[in-house]
Amino acid sequence: MAAFNLTPSDSSIFILAGIPGLEAAHVWMSVPFFTFYIISLLGNFTVLFVVGKEQTLHKPMYLLLCMLALTDIGMSTSVVPKALCIFWFNLRGITVGGCLTQMFFLHAISVMHSAVLVTMAFDRYIAICNPLRYATILTNTRIVQLGLVGLTRAVFFILPEPLFLSMLPFCANHIIPQTYCEHIAVAKLSCGDITVNRMYGLVIAFIIIGFDLTLITLSYGLIIRAVLRISYKKANLKALKNCTAHICVMLTSYTPILFSILTHRFGQGIPPHVHIILANLCFIVPPMLNPIIYGVKTKELRDKVGKYTWRR
Repeated sequence: MAAFNLTPSDSSIFILAGIPGLEAAHVWMSVPFFTFYIISLLGNFTVLFVVGKEQTLHKPMYLLLCMLALTDIGMSTSVVPKALCIFWFNLRGITVGGCLTQMFFLHAISVMHSAVLVTMAFDRYIAICNPLRYATILTNTRIVQLGLVGLTRAVFFILPEPLFLSMLPFCANHIIPQTYCEHIAVAKLSCGDITVNRMYGLVIAFIIIGFDLTLITLSYGLIIRAVLRISYKKANLKALKNCTAHICVMLTSYTPILFSILTHRFGQGIPPHVHIILANLCFIVPPMLNPIIYGVKTKELRDKVGKYTWRR
């Protein structure tokens, strides 16, 4: 019961407020959080299980899909369990170390998730624009190497965030108006100068999102140019159909993030709880939708999932 009596004066404890302004609805808010999380876990673990069991799916495209599933599981798990503890049991306390750890893993996994989407766009580019060399350019080993590069990039860019925060002095107010430890929300609790934290967070967001979206746009620009050069209409449609799953996943991943950033930057008249809900949806909705999208749009994967789902 001690967790219920935590106060902001506890020097080593932060208090996650949940969704301020909607405290009375926390139990109801937990329903979509819990539902989306369970669907996300079932969908992504199903993808990992099926691809792991089926030798015919041990291909670059499906290895990338497994990487996407792992990042989806990591993102949602970094946010939802703690949010449910707040909603159901009023367990709002989190140690400073626990807060910085959660922040690091959440942001690093998000950066890794973006790197996987870039690699998937490159995969589609090679498959459509240079199909004869696809098997030699994108081997399973090459995909693993690209995954390690994405992981290294995520750690390199995100690790300074908790390190900078750990050097700041914190004021008496330890209440974070969120369901999770977000970088700037934690930095605002400090009594010191957080200019470096603000600038670093802004630059990293600009570099990562800007760079990754630029590469994805370039890949699809080249894909569209190649498709338009195909004289047969059926071939055009088949080539574009091969990209629909990835395009849908990109939209579900980047649209909530960009919308949340824009509303946070320009939507001063929007209530704070709306910003918080949008921020949470960025880490909950895409992990739920991504395995569904690939399950529906990718026939080979859909057939293999059906093999394990419907067999007696």
